[in-house]
Amino acid sequence: MKALWRQTRTFSPTARLLMANQFAINLAFYMLMPYLATHLSDGLGLAAWAVGLVLGIRNLSQQGMFLIGGTLADRYGYRAPIIAGCLLRTAGFALLGWADSLPALLAASAATGFAGALFNPAVRAYLAAEAGERRVDAFAAFNVYYQAGMLLGPIVGVALLTLDFTAVCTTAAAIFAALTALQWRALPPRRTQSAGEEAAPRGSVLAQWRTVAANRPFLLFSAAMIGSYILTFQVYLALPLAADLALGSDGTKATTALFVLSAAVAVAGQLRLTAWAKRTWTPAQSLVRGLAAMGAAFLPLAALTPDTGAPARLLALALAVAVLAAAGAVVYPFEMDTVVTLSGNRLVATHYGLYNTVSGLGITLGNLAVGALWGYGTHHRALYLPWLTLAATGLLCAAALHRLARTGRLPRPAAETVPAAA
Repeated sequence: MKALWRQTRTFSPTARLLMANQFAINLAFYMLMPYLATHLSDGLGLAAWAVGLVLGIRNLSQQGMFLIGGTLADRYGYRAPIIAGCLLRTAGFALLGWADSLPALLAASAATGFAGALFNPAVRAYLAAEAGERRVDAFAAFNVYYQAGMLLGPIVGVALLTLDFTAVCTTAAAIFAALTALQWRALPPRRTQSAGEEAAPRGSVLAQWRTVAANRPFLLFSAAMIGSYILTFQVYLALPLAADLALGSDGTKATTALFVLSAAVAVAGQLRLTAWAKRTWTPAQSLVRGLAAMGAAFLPLAALTPDTGAPARLLALALAVAVLAAAGAVVYPFEMDTVVTLSGNRLVATHYGLYNTVSGLGITLGNLAVGALWGYGTHHRALYLPWLTLAATGLLCAAALHRLARTGRLPRPAAETVPAAA
């Protein structure tokens, strides 16, 4: 933590505020969201289809609206969408705690999702603007705060659930209300990426979108990186299914432990892994090798047989989660920096918005495929199929990135220096 604090202090007060904000955003979000489905089904007695609808509306309103949020940030400045998103999530979380009718719950879920679509692209574009040439280091520190919020949120949520779910929602809403007030008071307005950046076009929104859609290297990079999000999301899908298969009724406890392990590895290792990757590899190499390692994380699970005992299965699960988290920590800061580089420091938030939308669509399609493979593998005693497919996904995406780098579609940042040969 001392290293994190020392590195954080080297950034501007605004960048530090954005990092602290992200910690609080994730703290509030993850103290509530892991327990929402149980509240809807057991607490309110909603049917399974209604629970799925409420959760699906939240995801759709966020993933589907990222492009809108990024567009607004580029046209009107980064500060306004950040504040508006926090204010909207304050209302959405408060309503989730008190609503008991399906229409009200759907409205609250849509509000919380759209709130994320407003502030996520703006926060990343603002941080990139503040960090300048130190974007990789800034996003590495940012991810530590991000993961720390994910790590502590469920723990705080469990403690508050001893009261009731309303207490969880009210506390989460209060955190977002405090964030809204803090950013209104302390976050300075900012629109441009840097002093030399071209101003955002004054034409129509469609013209703004056409500019981004015409950026072929960016679109190819976005497509190649879809695999990283599919792989990362397996902490919520395939890995919990494997824990349930190994332990039965105790699988929930194992899933919680795996989730904590994933966040803890990222928190403890992010700064060291980023510093090591910067010394050892170029940004493109960090992305390619990190993605390949993310895919390789699933190979220990593919080696298991139907007769493998629970201890060996749990060990393979823990190894997969740890490698996946470490490799993701290598990828993330270079990934965020590459989006800015490919944007040419122009319409950065819109690029982030489209990037998040593409990755969200990829997660949805990837989950359908993984779910189908899991069902087939379970029925035919061939559970190596989803794990091998996930490993191949990482390798294929790494190969696609390698191809983009070799053909010059992943330009090096101006300040990049290639590590000397040993």
